Amino acid sequence: MNKSTSVELKGIWASIQLPILPDQRIDYETLQDEIEYLASTSVHGIYSNGTAAEFYNQTEAEFDEIHGLLASICKKVNRPFQIGASHMSPIISLERVKRSKSLDPFAFQIILPHWMKLNNHEIFAFLDRMIEAADPVPIVLYNPGHAQTYLTPIDFKRLSDKYPQIIGIKTGGGDAFWYEQCRSLQPDLAIFVPGHRLATGIKEGVAQGSYSNMACLHPNATRRWYDTMLDDIEESLRLEKRLQAFFEKCILPLSKSGYSDAALDKFLWSLRGRKNTHPRLRWPYQGIDPSLIHKVREVGEKAIPEFFY
Repeated sequence: MNKSTSVELKGIWASIQLPILPDQRIDYETLQDEIEYLASTSVHGIYSNGTAAEFYNQTEAEFDEIHGLLASICKKVNRPFQIGASHMSPIISLERVKRSKSLDPFAFQIILPHWMKLNNHEIFAFLDRMIEAADPVPIVLYNPGHAQTYLTPIDFKRLSDKYPQIIGIKTGGGDAFWYEQCRSLQPDLAIFVPGHRLATGIKEGVAQGSYSNMACLHPNATRRWYDTMLDDIEESLRLEKRLQAFFEKCILPLSKSGYSDAALDKFLWSLRGRKNTHPRLRWPYQGIDPSLIHKVREVGEKAIPEFFY
């Protein structure tokens, strides 16, 4: 059984997307093609049931089928994979860990229970049970900016000291002071930041990688950009600046108009026109109109051609 470490947790990890048919069923044939495609790319690993895989909107039978497929494909080609066992319900999240531990993932990703903000006692009570159930598979804590229980770098430190089984944390990033606080967490905790801000995180000496929205757009280009960060940080920051401009022009207006992060990620996934990609979300959530794809693609091809060819 796997026991990965924070030092091994690094680089670009790509999310599977949940392909939804017009009748709202999961398209497992397309999902298989998608996982096989991601497993053939140069990313460091694949993860499931982040926002773009709509972990909050699956039956438990669907969860099991998705992860049996993911594990089978990744093991055939020796690709590391992480299982997103998150759910708004702590009981369901716990059962997901118990059922899928035999698949031997690199790590489990979990969120803190989401309906109400947790106090410290409740955070510890939740993590005690989750870590016990996952053992010896380590935990990556998902705590983006919109989390109901938002954690600060001081909280990260407190949890890392108490639970060495937590090897990484997905964050929304922060300002210079946030990065300064995060430096004390190394090497015990791998800090992951948003994909389109990864060069800044690397320059600050904090980020170890990203569960990357940019890998939704182009996994291999995202890996090449990451490699540039390690060799030529100034060049990678220049590309990040162009990425920010593209997001400001084409992606953030969609967010401000009310589309969810899942909708944005699936839209990025669809922009390059790969086989069977579609920005549809599962009911009741709204995906971005596919008619916008061509217009945004034209902007992207000029602004960040590295991610479109």
